[in-house]
Amino acid sequence: MRDAALSAAPPPAVVFDLGGVLVDWNPRYLYRKIFEDAAVMERFLGEICTPEWNDEQDAGRPFAEAVAMLQARHPDEAERIAAYDLRWEEMIRGPVAETVELLEELHRRDTPLYALSNWSAEKFPVARRRFAFLDRFRDIVVSGEVGLKKPDPRIFRLAAERFGIAPRDAVFIDDAPANVAAAASLGFHAIRFTGAGPLGEELRTLRLLD
Repeated sequence: MRDAALSAAPPPAVVFDLGGVLVDWNPRYLYRKIFEDAAVMERFLGEICTPEWNDEQDAGRPFAEAVAMLQARHPDEAERIAAYDLRWEEMIRGPVAETVELLEELHRRDTPLYALSNWSAEKFPVARRRFAFLDRFRDIVVSGEVGLKKPDPRIFRLAAERFGIAPRDAVFIDDAPANVAAAASLGFHAIRFTGAGPLGEELRTLRLLD
């Protein structure tokens, strides 16, 4: 989504999503090690440890509570459910290197950088430990820490207030269409991330990069 007015004057701040944009996270990276049959794995992730279930951890629900709830419903899958918590770090393949390069280039240009991510408060320290590029951000709002998650407009307002930025003067980058739409409705110049190449072109159009 683009706002023609922004092309005349580069926004002073860029707000990044993390998972899917800068960090390559997917529960399949773990569960391919656990399941021999891909179809059985997909049923497990589609019917038991679902994205909606995971979203509640991103909103602040403790993993211990979430795991216990599912194990009570699916006792035959107790060990595989527990792995979602105990082996969570194996769901992270690593950084999205090309996007990190864009982040570093923005940092070299003294662009004010922030992050707004749906992420469990319990698991975010894993990312802090693994990814030095997170230090490039002046501040990071983590959904699990504030008890709100995207695309709820309240988390965008909270982030803007905490960062000290006006949405109309900021770029927001996310891979989820619902989050991009929510940010745009609040006045952010919202970009849907589909790859580092297209993102770089958008940032150059906004004169944030050469």
